[in-house]
Amino acid sequence: MPTSTGPVEVIEVEDLVVRYGDLVAVDGVSFTARAGEVTVVLGPNGAGKTSTVEHLEGYRPAAAGRARVLGLDPQRDHHQLVRRVGVMLQEGGIQPAIRPREVLRQYAGFFPDPLDVDELLDSVGLTERAGTTVRRLSGGERQRLSLALALIGRPEVVVLDEPTAGIDLEGRERIRSILEGLRTSGTGVLVTTHDLDEAERFADHVVVIDRGRVVAAGSLADLTSERSTTLGFRSHDPVDVETLGRAMAADARSTGNGAYEVDLPAEPQHIARLSTWLAEQGVAATEIRAGGSRLEDVYRDLVTGAERRDEA
Repeated sequence: MPTSTGPVEVIEVEDLVVRYGDLVAVDGVSFTARAGEVTVVLGPNGAGKTSTVEHLEGYRPAAAGRARVLGLDPQRDHHQLVRRVGVMLQEGGIQPAIRPREVLRQYAGFFPDPLDVDELLDSVGLTERAGTTVRRLSGGERQRLSLALALIGRPEVVVLDEPTAGIDLEGRERIRSILEGLRTSGTGVLVTTHDLDEAERFADHVVVIDRGRVVAAGSLADLTSERSTTLGFRSHDPVDVETLGRAMAADARSTGNGAYEVDLPAEPQHIARLSTWLAEQGVAATEIRAGGSRLEDVYRDLVTGAERRDEA
């Protein structure tokens, strides 16, 4: 897979409009996705996410606007993009009588330098199910097979539609690991999902679409910190919140599942002081972020807040 040395834009969408007759499904959407980043597209059902992604995949014409994938037009240059872009659909359309190893070997034959089939089966957790017909796989196992098919050709861009839908905890951990590997290798990843908790775990850049329009876009840190007045962190080590509060001269609390919050804004001086205190206490923090405003809070404010304003 490619290695990126800078923030190369692998997907560019400018004022995209998609119509179904008189219905405007996508109304002037603009955003970019970069190599070596995971860009997550969020939005309620009917927001225009699927229509946007279908256009990027070359299957849905645009009424207006412009989109480029790796600098190419998704429809006009579709045949050139097929070998450079991996697409995982929520409904994979895989023949039910075929077996995972068989279909991956078939797909591998379409690419000049495919991944090793057995190694890929292991990475998605399907080694023991490699000889089982697709019809006998669970929904989550089919999802993982669809992901493997999207990755087999070492794509430069990967488009994943609801990659964690119907997948158990172990499967989700595998997918997070795969996404991290894609990010590290410089692959550009575009994900649509309804799972806000999962999105918060792996998103570098977030695009929120509602009623066919982009209502917010930016890094996860930017979107959450703008609405936060607290500093949060996670740790597998126990933390004495009273001692923490005294050290930070602010109220501190545990919010459960190894998460903690301090009533201070996520500003550099507070982050530095918290990091120093954690190191002195021998506490390993898995993340430090704007704690009071999770992605779910931001999303609900953007989407349901817009609905309330329209009704007023």
